[in-house]
Amino acid sequence: MSWEVVIGLEVHVQLATQSKIFSGSSTEFGAEPNTQASLIDLGMPGVLPVLNADAVEKAVKFGLGIDAQITPKSVFARKNYFYPDLPKGYQISQFELPIVGMGHIEITLEDGSTKRIGVTRAHLEEDAGKSLHEDFHGMSGIDLNRAGTPLLEIVSEPDMRSAKEAVAYAKAIHSLIRYLGISDGDMSQGSMRCDCNVSLRQKGEEKFGTRREIKNVNSFKNVEKAINAEIEWQMDELESGREIQQATVLYDVNKDKTFAMRSKEEANDYRYFPDPDLLPLEVTEAVINRVRQDLPELPTQKIERFMAELELSDYDARVLAADRVLADYFETVVKESGAKPKLCANWVSVELLGALNKNDLDIDTSPVSAEQLGGLVKRIADNTISGKIAKQIFEELWNNGGTADQIIEAKGLKQETDTGAIEAIVDQVIADSADQVAQYLAADDNKRKKLIGYFVGQTMKLSKGKANPQMVNQILAKKLV
Repeated sequence: MSWEVVIGLEVHVQLATQSKIFSGSSTEFGAEPNTQASLIDLGMPGVLPVLNADAVEKAVKFGLGIDAQITPKSVFARKNYFYPDLPKGYQISQFELPIVGMGHIEITLEDGSTKRIGVTRAHLEEDAGKSLHEDFHGMSGIDLNRAGTPLLEIVSEPDMRSAKEAVAYAKAIHSLIRYLGISDGDMSQGSMRCDCNVSLRQKGEEKFGTRREIKNVNSFKNVEKAINAEIEWQMDELESGREIQQATVLYDVNKDKTFAMRSKEEANDYRYFPDPDLLPLEVTEAVINRVRQDLPELPTQKIERFMAELELSDYDARVLAADRVLADYFETVVKESGAKPKLCANWVSVELLGALNKNDLDIDTSPVSAEQLGGLVKRIADNTISGKIAKQIFEELWNNGGTADQIIEAKGLKQETDTGAIEAIVDQVIADSADQVAQYLAADDNKRKKLIGYFVGQTMKLSKGKANPQMVNQILAKKLV
């Protein structure tokens, strides 16, 4: 049979507030267990929650960023269920009236085309605590520091049709929340987590198949792997004549398989009802307008500007605008170097990102600052150094710091631009390469273009990489006739 995959994501984003959503407890990551849980977070009798205004404004900012309707009056509800790290026995969330209504996210597909993914809603809620299973000898510990951290749950429409589309959507959400400054999106610390709803139906069918929800996937790589593992399992079940049962599942990274955790609850199982301790949340037009004025340049706007003003290709613009910190880094390199944006783009997207990926680092922790790289690109642009020498200097900057100028001076790496000196080296190469010269002179124009590389390479070798390549080519063109 021919199956169509249907995917929707629920993305949980921890909002970057200083305090929790209903208490003044700190949200700082990494504190000793249970040192940041107040009586309100623990749900002790007699305490009352007080809503964090900053969390509300960050939710509104996200809504405006996806061109969504902001609900004038939203309601907090109690979502009742038992879990060891949920001290109150219920979670304060939003159900029927979320703060953010229908919006959309544009994703870029592998072939360069774009696709619009609908966002059904985004609602505010409090996070639960965390169960700890290591070092307790068959038991589990509970850390309630995270309990009460403000979350924005972003629910997509079931518009994705492959694991790669789901990853592209998750990355677009990640990019947007970082641009907006509402979350650091650090998936390794749980700042962004994904629940993936997956179902299959025969191609041409309009009715959705039975979905299973993969809970708490915490990396883009695992989003793709978990969804593909679930697709494979569901396809095998359906083609064997078995029915899919709605369930919540987990993804086992080591086995590359999903396994059922529990049957999937329906909304009525949670016994939602309005929280009696919290009044309806009213968001005025004045608040919305103030937040709108504070919106930064968004990824799509930055891509358009990079293409129009800096004359970057669509591909380069999308790579560099994918993350706000990376985009700011690139623009600093352009400013510091005074070089052509394309040259700067190549050094950021190829050399820098290549080194970061190789060392499993991200742009936030780059050993080479934008100012350092800008200084290096400046010396390439003004012909102080060649591209080959620049790579050596980049490695030195990466490992030992300093500035490009300091390294050039200390190691004597300044490019040779004296015509006479380069001409002498070229004469030596020609004199030592009689066979290659004969081959070159006997060749047609197309073959000569390939053979010239030998002479350039030998000249660069003798000059220890210091000869200006452009001048080398010009001198060789005059002498090899």
